[in-house]
Amino acid sequence: MDLYLKAIFRRIYKVKRRNLRRRRRPTASDKKAYVIYRSAARELVVNRLAYWNAIYGFTWKKIFIRNQITRWGSCSSDKNLNFNFRIVLLPKDLQDYLIVHELCHLGRMDHSADYWKLVEKALPEYRALDERLRAVSIRSIVYRADSGVHPDY
Repeated sequence: MDLYLKAIFRRIYKVKRRNLRRRRRPTASDKKAYVIYRSAARELVVNRLAYWNAIYGFTWKKIFIRNQITRWGSCSSDKNLNFNFRIVLLPKDLQDYLIVHELCHLGRMDHSADYWKLVEKALPEYRALDERLRAVSIRSIVYRADSGVHPDY
């Protein structure tokens, strides 16, 4: 009987874990905001990448502006940079931190001490900026974007 109960609990636990991992799909309001802000986000990212890359001299293949629910940005091993369109709704210092963070992944594809030295080269106060960015909820920015109110972080 004991083994039977363990098997049932194990099965229930797996189902709960699977449900927690499911991602929320973009809603109609997310898609509407994406259409509105996508071109502004691309212009911002391209301009700020050029500015910050003067320090590093990295090269990348493509820049993508995406409608992501859980990520602010990413860098692929193919040297493609991906940014969330909601970057335009962040304050300028957080925008710059996010861009420098992903730009430095072109030099180091991990979060090692050497990687953080690259980030620190451009942004000595990167730790405080990282904490502030982690405190910002991507989902809350979508709803504020719908209301036309610029967030104050």
